[in-house]
Amino acid sequence: MKKTALYNKHLEMGAKMVPFAGYDMPVQYSGVNQEHINVRNNVGVFDVSHMGEFLVKGENALALIQKISSNDATQLFPGRAQYAYLPNSKGGVVDDMLVYMIDQNHYMLVVNASNIEKDWNWIVSQNNVGAEIENISDNFSLIAVQGPKAVDVLQELTSIDLNGIKFYHFQVGDFAGLNNIIISATGYTGSGGFELYVPNQSAETVWEAIFSTKIQPPVLPTGLAARDTLRLEMGYCLYGNDISDETSPIAAGLGWVTKFNKDFIGKEIIQNQKNEGTEDKLIAFELIDRGIPRKDYEIENYSGELIGKVTSGTMGPSVQKAIGLGYIKSEYAKMGDTIYLKIRNKKIPALIVKLPFFKNS
Repeated sequence: MKKTALYNKHLEMGAKMVPFAGYDMPVQYSGVNQEHINVRNNVGVFDVSHMGEFLVKGENALALIQKISSNDATQLFPGRAQYAYLPNSKGGVVDDMLVYMIDQNHYMLVVNASNIEKDWNWIVSQNNVGAEIENISDNFSLIAVQGPKAVDVLQELTSIDLNGIKFYHFQVGDFAGLNNIIISATGYTGSGGFELYVPNQSAETVWEAIFSTKIQPPVLPTGLAARDTLRLEMGYCLYGNDISDETSPIAAGLGWVTKFNKDFIGKEIIQNQKNEGTEDKLIAFELIDRGIPRKDYEIENYSGELIGKVTSGTMGPSVQKAIGLGYIKSEYAKMGDTIYLKIRNKKIPALIVKLPFFKNS
């Protein structure tokens, strides 16, 4: 089991550690609900150093990214990031990712922890244009500082104007006495905040600096369990649950990051998915009666026919509702319609709703 550079800090702070994507990771500290609500109202700090980072450089860097990414990287400029996915040759999703443009002919791809090796091998196999690629995943830590008071906590640690970093933008500069730290606003919680890309040898310094700020209420360390409930309240897909190698990106609602004005792997198949529609569709739902939806629970229509299954589900601490995502047959995926989840041999009604579940007032 791998350990992040912050492993000892988690033990000091009383984290409950669990295996995740080959790493020993903190799943919670004070409790999932408390950590979740704190991120919504104040500031929570996550160690997400298990994520993967690849550099793509050289005069053919953009050509490779355009080939392997669903999104259009020509829209990027230094300091801009975009969400995208790696399509496979069968119209499925290798992984979802972030693409950062660091400088001219210099990009960084951020991928999911469980897919680092798979994604790397896929990108290497597609690199017939001679781009320079480097896997720096084991060299960098990633600290996410999330919540509406993140600027208050972090501003004293950097000369960069954090209020000036718009969503899906980033700057490279000083932080906690260190130089060349990437500070990005590409959060996965829906409550604002920043991500800090830090060399492993400096991770503890940055972590300690964040927790030494005098902001009240105090900054809380936050585990992967709260990260999952926060992202689900926003309706963000989780690879391995809501998207996979077999998933149609169109069915998953990823058409908005699929740009058909350029060539990319699997374009023709995905274009057909868009034009002809897909058999299944990812929907969001709220339970009407008591119960908690879990991954792989069956979904039925009124007549008791199996029409799909849950891919993600929880009791949303902010929305105070049982919520979830799931794929169902497209003909049943109408907004406002009722579906039925099989929970312990009971049929629990649920309403198909519009995302996100949590809406910032």
